[in-house]
Amino acid sequence: MTRKFAVGQTVRFSPDRHQLSSARGQFKIVRLLPEDASVFQYRVKSQSDGHERIVREDQLTRS
Repeated sequence: MTRKFAVGQTVRFSPDRHQLSSARGQFKIVRLLPEDASVFQYRVKSQSDGHERIVREDQLTRS
């Protein structure tokens, strides 16, 4: 299994339903994180406010 995204890449974050207060939009991948339950994770930084968060690969799409 390979990752879909790389450090430095700009992606679009779509939060889960229970994360409605989370910011959507453009984020930059800042770090690759270990898998959790066979799902790749990433540390991303918001392009609009600089806030960083940890997200699952299935919450990201190419920008």
